Amino acid sequence: MKAPPEVTAFVPGCEQEEKDRQAMLDYCAVFDSPLLTRDNPFAHFTSSGLILNPQRTKTLMVYHNIYHSWSWTGGHNDGDADFLAVALREAKEETGLTEVRALAKQPLSLDVLPVWGHFKRGAYVAPHMHLSVAYVFVATENQPLHSKPDENSGVQWIELSQLATTCGEAQMLPVYEKLIWRAMATD
Repeated sequence: MKAPPEVTAFVPGCEQEEKDRQAMLDYCAVFDSPLLTRDNPFAHFTSSGLILNPQRTKTLMVYHNIYHSWSWTGGHNDGDADFLAVALREAKEETGLTEVRALAKQPLSLDVLPVWGHFKRGAYVAPHMHLSVAYVFVATENQPLHSKPDENSGVQWIELSQLATTCGEAQMLPVYEKLIWRAMATD
Protein backbone atom coordinates (compact mmCIF):
# COMPACT_ATOMS: atom_id res chain seq x y z
CA MET A 1 0.00 0.00 0.00
CA LYS A 2 1.22 3.49 -0.77
CA ALA A 3 1.72 5.46 2.44
CA PRO A 4 -0.82 8.27 2.97
CA PRO A 5 0.49 11.83 2.57
CA GLU A 6 -0.53 12.57 6.18
CA VAL A 7 2.20 10.10 7.19
CA THR A 8 4.83 10.83 4.54
CA ALA A 9 4.63 14.62 5.01
CA PHE A 10 4.44 14.51 8.81
CA VAL A 11 7.45 16.06 10.56
CA PRO A 12 8.01 14.15 13.81
CA GLY A 13 8.33 16.29 16.90
CA CYS A 14 9.95 13.68 19.09
CA GLU A 15 11.73 10.31 19.00
CA GLN A 16 8.47 8.43 19.64
CA GLU A 17 6.91 9.97 16.53
CA GLU A 18 10.03 9.27 14.45
CA LYS A 19 9.79 5.59 15.34
CA ASP A 20 5.99 5.40 15.03
CA ARG A 21 6.06 7.19 11.66
CA GLN A 22 8.69 4.73 10.43
CA ALA A 23 6.58 1.82 11.70
CA MET A 24 3.59 3.19 9.75
CA LEU A 25 5.71 3.49 6.61
CA ASP A 26 6.96 -0.08 7.16
CA TYR A 27 3.40 -1.41 7.59
CA CYS A 28 2.45 0.29 4.31
CA ALA A 29 5.48 -1.23 2.54
CA VAL A 30 4.90 -4.76 3.86
CA PHE A 31 1.14 -5.23 3.56
CA ASP A 32 -0.71 -5.58 0.28
CA SER A 33 -4.09 -5.40 1.98
CA PRO A 34 -5.23 -1.82 2.48
CA LEU A 35 -4.52 -0.37 5.89
CA LEU A 36 -7.38 2.09 5.44
CA THR A 37 -9.87 -0.69 6.22
CA ARG A 38 -10.24 -3.19 9.03
CA ASP A 39 -9.55 -5.99 6.55
CA ASN A 40 -5.96 -6.06 7.75
CA PRO A 41 -6.08 -7.99 11.04
CA PHE A 42 -2.67 -6.76 12.19
CA ALA A 43 -2.95 -2.99 11.81
CA HIS A 44 -5.12 -0.28 10.27
CA PHE A 45 -5.38 3.48 10.21
CA THR A 46 -7.58 5.46 12.55
CA SER A 47 -8.33 9.17 12.71
CA SER A 48 -8.79 10.81 16.09
CA GLY A 49 -9.30 14.24 17.58
CA LEU A 50 -8.68 15.86 20.91
CA ILE A 51 -11.36 18.53 21.33
CA LEU A 52 -10.48 21.65 23.33
CA ASN A 53 -12.52 24.68 24.31
CA PRO A 54 -11.38 28.03 22.80
CA GLN A 55 -9.60 28.98 26.03
CA ARG A 56 -7.74 25.63 25.91
CA THR A 57 -8.54 24.91 29.54
CA LYS A 58 -10.88 21.92 28.98
CA THR A 59 -11.17 18.92 26.71
CA LEU A 60 -14.38 17.25 25.59
CA MET A 61 -14.16 13.52 26.13
CA VAL A 62 -16.41 10.52 25.69
CA TYR A 63 -16.74 7.56 28.05
CA HIS A 64 -15.64 4.71 25.77
CA ASN A 65 -17.73 1.55 26.17
CA ILE A 66 -14.92 -0.87 25.27
CA TYR A 67 -12.06 0.76 27.18
CA HIS A 68 -14.20 1.90 30.14
CA SER A 69 -12.38 5.21 30.24
CA TRP A 70 -12.81 8.85 29.31
CA SER A 71 -11.24 9.12 25.89
CA TRP A 72 -10.75 11.30 22.83
CA THR A 73 -13.01 10.90 19.82
CA GLY A 74 -12.08 9.01 16.70
CA GLY A 75 -12.48 5.87 14.72
CA HIS A 76 -11.50 3.64 11.87
CA ASN A 77 -11.01 5.16 8.43
CA ASP A 78 -13.08 2.36 6.86
CA GLY A 79 -11.69 3.07 3.40
CA ASP A 80 -11.83 6.88 3.62
CA ALA A 81 -8.45 8.44 2.78
CA ASP A 82 -9.48 11.88 4.08
CA PHE A 83 -8.11 11.59 7.62
CA LEU A 84 -9.23 15.05 8.72
CA ALA A 85 -12.79 14.47 7.47
CA VAL A 86 -12.97 11.13 9.30
CA ALA A 87 -11.72 12.66 12.56
CA LEU A 88 -14.20 15.58 12.27
CA ARG A 89 -17.11 13.24 11.48
CA GLU A 90 -16.26 11.03 14.45
CA ALA A 91 -15.98 14.06 16.76
CA LYS A 92 -19.47 15.20 15.77
CA GLU A 93 -21.08 11.74 15.82
CA GLU A 94 -19.64 10.79 19.21
CA THR A 95 -20.37 14.07 21.03
CA GLY A 96 -23.35 15.70 19.34
CA LEU A 97 -21.30 18.80 18.50
CA THR A 98 -22.50 20.62 15.41
CA GLU A 99 -19.78 23.27 15.28
CA VAL A 100 -16.21 22.10 15.61
CA ARG A 101 -13.12 23.24 13.74
CA ALA A 102 -9.65 21.85 13.26
CA LEU A 103 -6.89 23.82 14.91
CA ALA A 104 -4.67 22.84 11.95
CA LYS A 105 -5.37 20.99 8.71
CA GLN A 106 -2.40 18.72 9.17
CA PRO A 107 -2.23 16.09 11.91
CA LEU A 108 -0.54 17.12 15.14
CA SER A 109 0.38 13.62 16.22
CA LEU A 110 1.19 10.17 14.83
CA ASP A 111 1.05 7.22 17.19
CA VAL A 112 1.05 3.44 16.89
CA LEU A 113 -1.41 2.35 19.57
CA PRO A 114 -1.87 -1.27 20.66
CA VAL A 115 -5.42 -2.55 20.95
CA TRP A 116 -5.98 -5.50 23.24
CA GLY A 117 -8.34 -8.28 22.22
CA HIS A 118 -11.96 -7.48 23.08
CA PHE A 119 -15.56 -8.18 22.20
CA LYS A 120 -17.45 -5.77 19.97
CA ARG A 121 -21.11 -6.32 19.12
CA GLY A 122 -20.82 -9.90 20.38
CA ALA A 123 -17.82 -10.84 18.22
CA TYR A 124 -14.22 -11.21 19.35
CA VAL A 125 -11.71 -8.73 17.89
CA ALA A 126 -8.11 -10.00 18.04
CA PRO A 127 -5.29 -7.77 19.32
CA HIS A 128 -3.95 -5.41 16.65
CA MET A 129 -2.40 -1.98 16.12
CA HIS A 130 -4.13 1.31 15.43
CA LEU A 131 -2.05 3.55 13.20
CA SER A 132 -3.37 6.77 14.69
CA VAL A 133 -3.39 10.06 12.81
CA ALA A 134 -4.56 12.68 15.29
CA TYR A 135 -5.82 16.25 15.15
CA VAL A 136 -6.76 18.93 17.65
CA PHE A 137 -10.24 20.46 17.36
CA VAL A 138 -11.80 23.49 18.98
CA ALA A 139 -15.47 23.76 20.00
CA THR A 140 -17.46 25.97 22.34
CA GLU A 141 -18.82 24.55 25.57
CA ASN A 142 -22.36 25.88 25.10
CA GLN A 143 -23.35 23.35 22.43
CA PRO A 144 -25.77 20.52 23.24
CA LEU A 145 -24.05 17.19 23.77
CA HIS A 146 -25.21 13.60 23.44
CA SER A 147 -23.52 10.24 23.54
CA LYS A 148 -23.44 7.64 20.78
CA PRO A 149 -24.75 4.63 22.75
CA ASP A 150 -23.18 1.97 20.53
CA GLU A 151 -19.75 3.49 21.24
CA ASN A 152 -19.87 5.64 24.37
CA SER A 153 -22.02 6.16 27.43
CA GLY A 154 -21.14 9.74 28.30
CA VAL A 155 -19.81 13.04 26.98
CA GLN A 156 -18.34 15.73 29.22
CA TRP A 157 -15.97 18.64 29.37
CA ILE A 158 -13.00 17.89 31.61
CA GLU A 159 -10.59 20.44 33.05
CA LEU A 160 -7.12 19.81 31.64
CA SER A 161 -5.79 19.87 35.19
CA GLN A 162 -8.06 16.87 35.96
CA LEU A 163 -7.20 14.80 32.89
CA ALA A 164 -4.64 12.57 34.61
CA THR A 165 -7.09 11.58 37.35
CA THR A 166 -10.10 11.25 35.03
CA CYS A 167 -8.64 9.22 32.17
CA GLY A 168 -8.45 5.51 33.03
CA GLU A 169 -5.93 4.70 30.30
CA ALA A 170 -2.52 5.73 31.62
CA GLN A 171 -0.90 4.82 28.29
CA MET A 172 -3.00 7.49 26.52
CA LEU A 173 -2.00 10.36 28.79
CA PRO A 174 1.31 11.04 26.98
CA VAL A 175 -0.59 11.23 23.67
CA TYR A 176 -3.14 13.67 25.11
CA GLU A 177 -0.43 15.73 26.81
CA LYS A 178 1.55 15.94 23.57
CA LEU A 179 -1.52 17.17 21.68
CA ILE A 180 -2.37 19.71 24.39
CA TRP A 181 1.20 21.02 24.38
CA ARG A 182 1.11 21.38 20.58
CA ALA A 183 -2.30 23.06 20.72
CA MET A 184 -0.93 25.65 23.14
CA ALA A 185 1.89 26.37 20.67
CA THR A 186 -0.45 26.58 17.65
CA ASP A 187 -2.56 29.57 16.86
